[in-house]
Amino acid sequence: MPESVYLSLRQAVELGKWEDGNSLTPEQKSQALQAVLAWQAKHLQSNEHYTIGSDGQLIEKRKSELRNQFANSNNDIVRITHDDL
Repeated sequence: MPESVYLSLRQAVELGKWEDGNSLTPEQKSQALQAVLAWQAKHLQSNEHYTIGSDGQLIEKRKSELRNQFANSNNDIVRITHDDL
């Protein structure tokens, strides 16, 4: 499937409607989502939590694995309180 089709399907799944504004039926959404996940598994090679690996299996990580992944990243988390607003 060409990347342009993947991007169109991904947008439709995210928004719940086609580019022309018509809503996806539950069956269309399910099938489009399957196609998007299959394309991502083949082309993106991601090992992120709840993605599909190149072997077609769902990648799930334990809490400890996710905690370690975020603790070892250089991304800072911004914490604000209601008074900061």
